[in-house]
Amino acid sequence: MSVLIKPIITEKMTADSELYNRYGFFVSPKANKIQIKDAVEATYGVSVKKVRTMNYGPTRKSRYTKTGVQHGKTNALKKAVVDVAEGDIIDFYSNL
Repeated sequence: MSVLIKPIITEKMTADSELYNRYGFFVSPKANKIQIKDAVEATYGVSVKKVRTMNYGPTRKSRYTKTGVQHGKTNALKKAVVDVAEGDIIDFYSNL
């Protein structure tokens, strides 16, 4: 099971990373804060001070089609915001 799925690269998270050394990641919904901390430290070689997590439930959607109403939902998500120690940075664009 891979803990880190992908980093969150938005304007808001980029501003947080520049000002407060905070980085966002989509993580596995079953991962806890200790696993997230260990995975970030192992992957990026930084020291993590704090991890905050947010669970997002699935979004339910319905469509009206020729055969009737189709119901479905998206996948559940978990986001983690990781505070990195002073002086450490994570460069997501280094290996493009």
